Parts: sequence; structure tokens; C-alpha cells
Amino acid sequence: MALYSEKVMDHFRNPRNVGVIEDADGVGEVGNAKCGDIMKMYLKIDGDIITDVKFETFGCGSAIASSSMATELIKGQPVSEAMKLTNKAVSEALGGLPDYKMHCSVLAEEAIQKALDDYERRKTNV
Repeated sequence: MALYSEKVMDHFRNPRNVGVIEDADGVGEVGNAKCGDIMKMYLKIDGDIITDVKFETFGCGSAIASSSMATELIKGQPVSEAMKLTNKAVSEALGGLPDYKMHCSVLAEEAIQKALDDYERRKTNV
């Protein structure tokens, strides 16, 4: 059995939505001190719809694949749906991750949640 699914390998080799959104409506950054992975998510939101999402990830292949897949899952979605994203959904969409790499999907979920929290904070401070 292969350690990683074809989807994990595809999102690692060809990550989607990599980059920075300079005028992002929400930004979230998380890290895992144990493994050294760092993820930063940028959201552009128009009328409560996530119109663009980008990420920067410093980490292993599973971290990059999880970031990429998470952005694909929320792009074009209402904020309310993106708030429901779980690490389990990210892992399942990738065809699974080894148990010792599940923290990567958790980081992706947490980075998106932090970006959404940042968006809500900015929206109420306008």
C-alpha cells in the first residue's frame, strides 16, 4: 500500500491557490512547534462568498497538500459553509492521510478558522 494517495501527491506536486492576497479580507496563521509546519491563509470575501483564497505553507508534503485541498474546498463557498470545514473533511477529500500526518489537516482547518475570525473582526470594526 502506498503511504500517500494519488490526490495527496497531486496536491503536493501541483498545489492550488498558492500565494498571497495583498488586500485580503481575512488572514490566519498557525503553526505546529513539534513538527515545524507553518500555514498562512488569505481570504477575499465579497457578499459573504469566499471569492478567492491563497495560502503559504512551510512544511512537509502533507501540510502542503492539506493547505491546497482546504482552499479548494472553501473557494466559492459562503462564509457559513467554510466555518464548518473540518480536518476530517480535508483528509477525506485527499483520500486519507497517515495517522501521524493528521495534524497537517488540523492545521489547515485552524488556519482557515483564524482567517475567518480575522474577517469577522475586521467586519465589525469597520
